[in-house]
Amino acid sequence: MVMKCVSCKKKVETENYWVRFPCPACGEEEIIRCEKCRKLTVKYKCQKCKFEGP
Repeated sequence: MVMKCVSCKKKVETENYWVRFPCPACGEEEIIRCEKCRKLTVKYKCQKCKFEGP
């Protein structure tokens, strides 16, 4: 499985810094974010429960 940032869809395998965590709302969907989107506080959306986070 190719891991991609949920915000920008960029592959994170080539990134030095990225984060993976369960959705804060439902805890069932895995959220993957690249360093750039985290620093710019680009919104992300859980595909399962539609929770949106900064």
